[in-house]
Amino acid sequence: MASSIHKKDGWNSRMGVILAVAGSAVGIGNFLRFPGNAAQYGGGAFMIAYITAFLLIGLPICWAEWAMGRRAGREGFNSCPGMFNVFSRHSLPKYVGVLGLVIPVIIYMYYVYIEAWCLGYAVNTLTGRLHFPTVADAGAFFSSFTGASENGSALGFKVDQVGVYLIAVFFLNFLLIYRGLSKGIEWFCRYAMPTLLVLAFVILIRVLTLGVPHAEHPQNSVLNGLGFMWNPTKVYLEEAVPDDTGLITWVRVSEVVGPRLRKDADAMAQSERYRVTEVSVWKQLRNPQMWLAASGQIFFSLSIGFGIILTYASYLKRDDDVVLSGLTATSANEFCEVALGGLITVPAAVAFLGVAGLAGAGMSTFALGFHVLPMVFSEMIGGQFFGFLFFFLLFLAAVTSSLSMLQPGIAFLEEGLALNRRQSVAILGMITAMGTLFVIYFSEGLKALDTLDFWVGTFMIFVMATFQIILFGWVWGVDRGLVEAHRGASMSIPRVFGPIMKYVTPLFLIGVFVLFIVFNVLGVNFDGESSLSSYVTDLIGEHPDRVAWMSVSLILLVGVFFVLMVSGVDKYRDFHRKGGRRQS
Repeated sequence: MASSIHKKDGWNSRMGVILAVAGSAVGIGNFLRFPGNAAQYGGGAFMIAYITAFLLIGLPICWAEWAMGRRAGREGFNSCPGMFNVFSRHSLPKYVGVLGLVIPVIIYMYYVYIEAWCLGYAVNTLTGRLHFPTVADAGAFFSSFTGASENGSALGFKVDQVGVYLIAVFFLNFLLIYRGLSKGIEWFCRYAMPTLLVLAFVILIRVLTLGVPHAEHPQNSVLNGLGFMWNPTKVYLEEAVPDDTGLITWVRVSEVVGPRLRKDADAMAQSERYRVTEVSVWKQLRNPQMWLAASGQIFFSLSIGFGIILTYASYLKRDDDVVLSGLTATSANEFCEVALGGLITVPAAVAFLGVAGLAGAGMSTFALGFHVLPMVFSEMIGGQFFGFLFFFLLFLAAVTSSLSMLQPGIAFLEEGLALNRRQSVAILGMITAMGTLFVIYFSEGLKALDTLDFWVGTFMIFVMATFQIILFGWVWGVDRGLVEAHRGASMSIPRVFGPIMKYVTPLFLIGVFVLFIVFNVLGVNFDGESSLSSYVTDLIGEHPDRVAWMSVSLILLVGVFFVLMVSGVDKYRDFHRKGGRRQS
């Protein structure tokens, strides 16, 4: 039955699959996470690290996933365990392939919750409820709306509570996934992606024409906002702070952007208490946290290491062009992220709040999107309309991403258990509904969401991507993989990517992963001191956190569930008994 399902379901057009893959990549992170990272780590330096990660991690893994997915799809396999089984007779790869099920399913459980925030904020902005005079007021509404103030409080169903929006988006996702690839995912992305781009351009034009919103604060301008994000050299005002022994420590007071602020900072630096320092691009590049942020952004932005592109590519026809399709999809994502996301959020925030105000409010994904921007739109002329457009844009981007997270699980249930679409959708719906209820009930401090995102949305993705590129380069073989990728291709992958895929990408990933363990798990700082990350102490510290333990238990439970099912799939064993791995 699985084979017949594979033949019935598929993409209607190459543009359809490109829009679907681009839709899976274009999400909330393009418009909130990327601008925050770029501003925090210095736009020019961050872009060097970002482009390096894109060339050495993003494109190689992307092309590997497209080639591996299409190759395994010809054998009738559409899920990661089945696809990895195609490329190795050993049983280990198919069990590692379970990560390609656990990652998207777990991420969906909390991502759909965030998706509901976007829809809820769009409605509340349109109805005039989001007028906040201070960051504290915006934060208070966010805590009340999302349930971050108290466990169980997210289950409300008023207009200014997330519950009703969560039900709506959960139902929408499963209605579309039930309709299948062409009638559901492809159909939605065919309309949602162009709409998203139009909305982004409308908002971008409005932001770039803001100029100086408040004449009494000429330093708060869009131009300075762009400088804050993209200036290659960062300038800081530092203050001398003595300790009890009289030893002076220079502490950064603020970043200096624009000629007016630079003039004021130089004047303050005339005293011995202050000084102005410049940090060059090359010095910024020595910050390992920046490389971690850039690499993590590439992973989450391109949807690599999730198992999503593998699954989508498995439904392609034998001679469909995977090289140009992969490049087109990644290029569309990069355009949305850098050219649109990088020019909208932070410049608008600086124009109204200033550099110091934005830094005080925070540049994390949630702080920027749900604390700062509602304040910006409430002060902007026509802000109610443009605020609605922005949050609706985030909602569309979130739906195109969350849909892609469901397809790998659906594909496995159809493939491994020979279930039809209705049965597989029902089973996955029950699993994800229980997980989402867990996330929204234990909403205090967003603890469950944050724990799941760290261990699955960061840690597991690194593991999955590293194993996958090693499987491509060393088990299947780079030469064989590139021959497969070039089948039906209208352009060739540059030869330099052969050794990059085999040697550079795995080493780069291992290096980044080691940095991640050292800094984000073991908590080592630049002084050589270490303090275990809160994600670790929540589990094994003196006072373990109950919600963190339950979150990790949920991950393990879902993993064991899929491992047990994979172990019982006869189709995987029969593939190698019958010879397997046809080289056609």
